[in-house]
Amino acid sequence: MRDDLSIRPLTMDDRGAAAAVINAAAEWYSEFLPPGGLHGPEMTEDDWQAEARRMTWYGAFDGKDLVGVMGLERARDVVLFRHAYVLPSHQRQGVARMLLGHLESQVRDVERIIVGTYAANYKARGALEKGGYRLSTDSEAVLRTYYDIPEDRLQSSVTYEKTVGGQA
Repeated sequence: MRDDLSIRPLTMDDRGAAAAVINAAAEWYSEFLPPGGLHGPEMTEDDWQAEARRMTWYGAFDGKDLVGVMGLERARDVVLFRHAYVLPSHQRQGVARMLLGHLESQVRDVERIIVGTYAANYKARGALEKGGYRLSTDSEAVLRTYYDIPEDRLQSSVTYEKTVGGQA
């Protein structure tokens, strides 16, 4: 685990840097999404701000530079971790694991954490499995219950779950 990173909630002043991290990290989607599944940018500053109305954004900083982001959203009886992105130059260095651990420490009063990702996103899936998350038995039902995403994304996505306290 890296000890040179700091994590803090993001503010509206961070939205430009956050959108830049998201868009740089999302460029790799071209490796597994069909051409019609790609759209750019992945997130605008306005999109980020709209998401901030319903979730708390967290950022991982290497010095003053934002290198990773992740959102925490309460949805009914669960917590959703959303929009996890790490700059390509900082991937495979423990940034996502550190963000995930920090967000897990913020979870209170629910029994489950849910994280959605593209079914073909082997990087995210591997990281979630290493973090103790297990593939949902019915990802489509979980997505329809807790997420408001376009149908094409829903059909190409899966969810992972973790019981608070580390039990699967």
